[in-house]
Amino acid sequence: MSRIIRTVVRILCVFWGMTLLCALLGLGAVIYFNSPPSFQPPNGSYEALTIEPEGKVILEVHSGESATSVGRRLMEAGIIRSHYFWDFLSYINKSYIKTGTYQLTLPVSQLEIRAVLVAGRQILRRITIPEGVTLKKTARILSDGGICDEEGFLAAAADREILNNYRIPGDTMEGYLYPDTYLFSPGYPPELVVKSMADTFFKRLVEIQNDALDLSPVELHKRVILASIVEREYRLDEEAPIMAGVFYNRLNIGMALQSCATVEYVITEIQGKPHPEVLYTRDTEIRDPYNTYIRPGLPPGPISAPGAVALNAVFHPLSSDYLYFRLIDPAEGRHYFSKTLDDHIKAGTLYVKGPSA
Repeated sequence: MSRIIRTVVRILCVFWGMTLLCALLGLGAVIYFNSPPSFQPPNGSYEALTIEPEGKVILEVHSGESATSVGRRLMEAGIIRSHYFWDFLSYINKSYIKTGTYQLTLPVSQLEIRAVLVAGRQILRRITIPEGVTLKKTARILSDGGICDEEGFLAAAADREILNNYRIPGDTMEGYLYPDTYLFSPGYPPELVVKSMADTFFKRLVEIQNDALDLSPVELHKRVILASIVEREYRLDEEAPIMAGVFYNRLNIGMALQSCATVEYVITEIQGKPHPEVLYTRDTEIRDPYNTYIRPGLPPGPISAPGAVALNAVFHPLSSDYLYFRLIDPAEGRHYFSKTLDDHIKAGTLYVKGPSA
C-alpha cells in the first residue's frame, strides 16, 4: 500500500511540476511577446502610421479595419514583436477596436496599445468656427486644422440625404452648422463633422426658442436666412434685435432689405473675388438673386453661420418703427436707427463730418 501511495505522490509531483513549468513558460511567453521590442524603430511613415521624433507614434485605424490588419501594420513598423500574440489577445478579448487617430509613446506594450484602441482614446484637435463664416470658409478652417479636406466637407454639406434628415429645404447646410469650438480627431469623416455641427445648431436653436422645431422647414429656413444676414450686420449684441426688427419692417411693407452683407456674399462667395473694403453703386447693382439691393424679400438661402445672438434676435426682435440703420461709430460698432430716409441721410452726413467740438 505504501508503495502505491509513494507512486501516486511521485506522479502527482511530476504532474504538478510539469503544470507549474508550463505555466511559467506560458507566463514568460506572454511577458515576452507583450513587451515592446528591445530596439526603437526609426522615424518614418508606414501604412497609416507615422513614427515621430522622441518615439511618438500616430496610428490611424480605418473604418471597417480588422484588429488583425492593425496588428500586422504594428509589427511591420517594428512597434510590436509578433502579430500572432496580437491576434491571440483579440481572440480572448472580443472587444472591438475603434476607428480613429491615436497617439502612442514608445516603448509601449501590446496590452497598452489594445486598451487605447478599445477605449477609443483618440487624438482630438480643438477647432473654432467663428460666427458669420460661410461653408467655404468653414471648409478651409477644418482643412487647415487637419480635420477633413475642403472638397469632402463641402460635398457632405450638400448631400441630399443629410439635408433631408435635417429637413433643410435648401441645397446646402449653409446657415445650419453652428459656429462653436469643437473637438475632432484628425481625418474625421466629413459627413460626421457636418452632422455634429448640425446637431449642435438644432440643440442651441431649441435653447433659444423651445418651439422652433414646430415651424415648417420652409418657415424655419426663412428665420435662418434672416439670422445669417443679421449675423453679418450687427456689431454690438444689444443692436441685433433692433436690426432684426428693421428687417422685419422692410419685409412687411415689401421694401428691399438692402443688406450690404448680401452684396459682399455675392462678391466673395459667388464671384470668388476678395472681400471689398468699400461697396460702390456698381456693386449694389450686381444682378444676382442674393443681392437684396435689387431684389426684394429674402435671398434664396443663408449667407453665413448665425450664432446665438443673431438667432435670438430673429426669434425675439425688438418692435419699432425703424426702417433704416447706418454705422456711425466704426470703432465701437454703433449704428444709428431712423424711421425716415431723410434722417438716414442726415446720420450719414453727421458721420462724415464727425462730431462737433
